[in-house]
Amino acid sequence: MTIAVLRLLKDQERRLLAGHCWIYSNEVDTRATPLKGLEPGQTVAVVGHSDRWLGYAHVNPHSLICARLISRDRARPPGPALWAERLRSALELRARLYQRPFYRLVFGESDGLPGLIVDRYADLLAVQLTTAGMERERAAILTALEQLLRPTAIVLRNDIAVRELEGLPQSVETVLGTAPETLELIETGAHFLVSPLTGQKTGWFYDQAENRARLSRFGIAGRVLDVCSYVGAWGVSAAVRGAERVTCVDSSGPALERLMENAARNGVAGRIRPLAGDAFEVLRGLRDGAERFDLVILDPPAFVKRRKDAREGAQAYQRLNRLGLEVLEPGGLLVTSSCSFHMDREAFLGAVQQAARRAGRTLQLLETGQQGPDHPVHPAIAETAYLKTFFLRAL
Repeated sequence: MTIAVLRLLKDQERRLLAGHCWIYSNEVDTRATPLKGLEPGQTVAVVGHSDRWLGYAHVNPHSLICARLISRDRARPPGPALWAERLRSALELRARLYQRPFYRLVFGESDGLPGLIVDRYADLLAVQLTTAGMERERAAILTALEQLLRPTAIVLRNDIAVRELEGLPQSVETVLGTAPETLELIETGAHFLVSPLTGQKTGWFYDQAENRARLSRFGIAGRVLDVCSYVGAWGVSAAVRGAERVTCVDSSGPALERLMENAARNGVAGRIRPLAGDAFEVLRGLRDGAERFDLVILDPPAFVKRRKDAREGAQAYQRLNRLGLEVLEPGGLLVTSSCSFHMDREAFLGAVQQAARRAGRTLQLLETGQQGPDHPVHPAIAETAYLKTFFLRAL
């Protein structure tokens, strides 16, 4: 089979040679290789301006990121053998890291599989295909996963906005077996019910697991405030590990209902108070009501989803952290996170520091965290290092 060629403009291969795998549409020599003649998801051979071989890629002429390198080996084009090899490599890493089969099995570019996310819940796999290329390889990817892990159920959680950028529809479907409405996972000694079919993302946020585990070293006691709590990963764990009173804030009523189910499952429902509402409004109410906490946890959704939103997003992080600090006792612990990859670590810390100055507080940075090792960072792809978590003492 003849593979079409995608030729880059002069001096546009430097980022790829450094290890990145994204190709933008304005980097392509469209006179030599018109994008309009290619199909979404098609495999192409990428070459530099002077015919230097760069690798095989999946192309999408309708996307700003018009191609993603899959293989740099001329003898290893994308196909079933390559998918099986990459998936085995991903599993080997997680098997080394985790005693229980609950983790992110595939993290896109970092596992050499751009456009593929797989979360594992024991015998159930939640899969996201985020690019036209992986959508086109859907059957081969699912077959490789079945052969590797023999799961009892596979759910496609393709209900994510990023698919719209690739011209793909959103949907949720079970493609193997019967997916239960809920299943149980264990994290840091606490038991949680999650919903792989209807929960946020794929039902659980594995990326914060390492940060939640390290919270114990700072001591968990007294009054805890968990903002953007979802189903209780932080808050319920804090109660299980000794907090006297945990207030959990989320805008989703169903999420708080599941949180209380998880609290009851762990025997700590009597120590948890759920508050439904907008995080900013609830925090203002707690501040005005003179409520104070010994530990405040802020784990909001991304406020900076596009680079052009950086200024507005930084202001949102600043407001949220100022409100969190205003209800924190002197000497208390602030655990604050950003999952906005368009906001780097220094910018996020700067926003938190500005919040502290405006709240009249002095901060001590005790520890920093990122996503866990089941979300490995690709050294050449800054976008894979998206999660920042700071453990701060506020004086």
